[in-house]
Amino acid sequence: MKPRFLRMIGVITVLTLILAACGGDGDGNGDTSEPDVTEPDSTEPPANGGDMDPVTGLPVIDPLSVTGDIAAAGSSTVFPLTEAVSDMWADEGGPAPTVDSIGSGAGFERFCVDGESDISNASRPIEDEEVTQCQSIGRDPIEFRVGTDALAIAVSSGNYFVETITLEELATLFSGADTWADVNPAWPAHPVALFSPGTDSGTFDYFVEAIFEEDEEPILNSGAQLSEDDNVLVQGVSDDGCSEGDLNTTCAVAYFGFAYFVENDDVLKAVAVEGVAPSAESVDAGEYPLARPLFMYSALPILEEKPQVASFLTYYLNSVSSVIGDVGYFPAPQEDMQAGIDALAAYWEANG
Repeated sequence: MKPRFLRMIGVITVLTLILAACGGDGDGNGDTSEPDVTEPDSTEPPANGGDMDPVTGLPVIDPLSVTGDIAAAGSSTVFPLTEAVSDMWADEGGPAPTVDSIGSGAGFERFCVDGESDISNASRPIEDEEVTQCQSIGRDPIEFRVGTDALAIAVSSGNYFVETITLEELATLFSGADTWADVNPAWPAHPVALFSPGTDSGTFDYFVEAIFEEDEEPILNSGAQLSEDDNVLVQGVSDDGCSEGDLNTTCAVAYFGFAYFVENDDVLKAVAVEGVAPSAESVDAGEYPLARPLFMYSALPILEEKPQVASFLTYYLNSVSSVIGDVGYFPAPQEDMQAGIDALAAYWEANG
């Protein structure tokens, strides 16, 4: 190894030769053209003036300082929430993310198997098998809790007899009951039409777990129409033709995320479950039987390769509680969000 002073002499000699070649004589007459600079794929500065969000303690993100693509896919239930935050982000100058509503299961496949998305939206926790798939492609998933959904049991505005339903009655109903009287003798014998999210949906998974103790067979054999598009379910129920005095008319029922009920409460009616209506108060109190957490997932290699994703997720956690009520969901308890907040805080400490 060369002595330190010899290495310094070598550096000075090289600098002298470079200055001489460029005409750098100190009189301003040298070559002053700007060097070529390759623009990065994304802009790293995460914060707006170094400010920190007073609730999360994460950097305050200026979307206008961020560039690069962001791809999210997954739960149809998380979709309207992510869409609302994405709209705010884009309105403030950030690059508009692509958000695909394909169901939680399909979202995890795109994220953990295909490796094609940066964020996986989910209305259920990731399963052990999916974690293993993620890890096999170098993605150890980080979980971000973003809110709480109350699953709505919805009938049409023409339904005049169902005000509340028990979990046991829901099991009978979605096992293929022919008429409403078969479920509860106090109800009229209107034919039943069932509408359910598809099997790729986290909503389907949650309903099966809550109502059938994870046994899919009753609902799959019930004759229910399944769709990954919640709007199909809304239309199927709202157009059922249920009419008092005419037992030939069909009275339909569906279940989906509460946000879709809120969006369509002019043509739908939410049924109380075990006598408890879905509301912010009943969900916060832990009284509504069909409430569930909402998640997003990403991974550290994605955040490091695409810092715009870290910026978007940080913006999301800083902003979500301000818009979640307008979407029709409920804020997650702060303690349930903390693990995701801590993961982002560690990222910014290492990369900010």
